[in-house]
Parts: sequence; structure tokens; C-alpha cells
Amino acid sequence: MTRSPYELSTPSDVLARLHPRLRTYFGAVPPGHVGLGEGVFDVVGTPRRWLWPLLACFARDAVMFPVWERDVPFTVENRPARVGRGATTGREAQVAVRAHRTFRFRSGTRTMVDAIAAEPDGLVDHLGRRGRVGALLRAEVDAHGPEAGALRLVSTRVTFRALGRGWSLPTVLAPRVTLVERFDDDADVQRVSLVLATPVLGTLYRYEGAFRYRIVPDTGRGRR
Repeated sequence: MTRSPYELSTPSDVLARLHPRLRTYFGAVPPGHVGLGEGVFDVVGTPRRWLWPLLACFARDAVMFPVWERDVPFTVENRPARVGRGATTGREAQVAVRAHRTFRFRSGTRTMVDAIAAEPDGLVDHLGRRGRVGALLRAEVDAHGPEAGALRLVSTRVTFRALGRGWSLPTVLAPRVTLVERFDDDADVQRVSLVLATPVLGTLYRYEGAFRYRIVPDTGRGRR
């Protein structure tokens, strides 16, 4: 049976606490299908314009964008994938889900790309088209309280691939990613919130919004 990277990397008792409507999103996408979500982000980016030149560098690889906009329509497409360095390093390709999040900004349409994979160290998010930035993630699901049933992903290590190897950023400099996915029963939507912050500079980038998600046959040619 096909299993998603979340199912392969997260203890079953943690996933058992997920809201039932989130299990489709974090479960496996069957071959020949695509997970499709459509919704609106309340906010995307950062109002700290002095950060925009740095974000513009990440925008070239479809990671983050130099914007601060509200009420941004978006779509997300999740497809099963394999990531890894292949035969050149002897590493076996890892089970992954590749996501394309397309933002319809006032300035134009931009697409964020990442691939979440089940790796020996755990759940790793490879950011951008080339996956040069990676974040090792810890999955948490509360059984009780206001966030009961929501999945919270917190980065515990950030690496950058350069000169043929991966470099871990020092804790004092490494950005921390916190992603929360929860289901709102009253509104019948999935809500998502992502915050990228550092100990010194605080919040660097964020987005939050709501969408509806379903698994459908992949009738298009897909994305690479």
C-alpha cells in the first residue's frame, strides 16, 4: 500500500490525533491523481520592505516573494514524487509529495515550489525548484485544547546545499519555520498558517488563509 511521507516519518499515534478531514491532505496521493486546493490567503509576505531584496533572491528559485498583499487567491497542487540524488551518490530516491502553490498577486501570478520527503533523518521539506534549501521538520498534533486535531510542523534544522554538500546553519542564524494546518468545521474549510522567523530579526515572512481540498484524476500533463 502506498504511504505518504507524513505517514512514513511520523509516529502513528501522532497521526491518529489528526482531524479526520486532514487525513486526506496528509495521506498518500494515488498515482495518476492530484490533490487540488483552492482558496484565499488573508496575507502573504512581509511589510518589512528592507527584507525584499533578500526575498527577491529566493523568488528566483520559487521559494518566497518580495510582497506584502492581502486577500490573495491561490491554488495548491500536490503530486506524488521521488526526490534524491540518485546513482551519483548512491542514495535511493525518497518518497515525496511535490507541491505547487500558485499565488495570484496584483503584480502577477507567482508559483512557490517545494517537495516534502520521508528521509532517514525524518520529514524534510526541500524548498524551491532545485531544492537547495532543506528544513528538517518535527510533526506535532495536540489531542486537546484549541488546536486539537491540527498538524503543526516545526523546523529543527535548516540546511543549504552548495559546493556539492549540505551545510547546516547555526542555531542563532537559522530561520525557524512553523506551519499549522487545521480544519474549521464551522466554515468547512482547511486553514493554513506559516511563519518564518529568526531569533534576531523576528518574523521574516508569513502567509495564512483558507482553502478547500480534494483528490481528483490528474488529467493534465502535470508539472516537473
